[in-house]
Amino acid sequence: MDKMTTQRILIGTVVSNKMDKTVVVSITRTVMHPKYRKRFVRTTKLHAHDEKNLCQIGDKVTLVACRPFSKTVKFRVLSREVKKI
Repeated sequence: MDKMTTQRILIGTVVSNKMDKTVVVSITRTVMHPKYRKRFVRTTKLHAHDEKNLCQIGDKVTLVACRPFSKTVKFRVLSREVKKI
């Protein structure tokens, strides 16, 4: 029997690239309050592995979940879209 696994894919913006082969990505999502039904924005910062150090601050990147590279790095950069100046 085939096991189907779905990989967790997230889209965010690079906010820091000061580390070697690691970038910090900000993920924003809209959440609705359970009682008051007001929508608000939640932001999460994730560390992602960038093998070739190509990502720059402001780039839009796609992350995919993978094996842990370190204590905090559990995602890797799948693709990136260069910011327009």
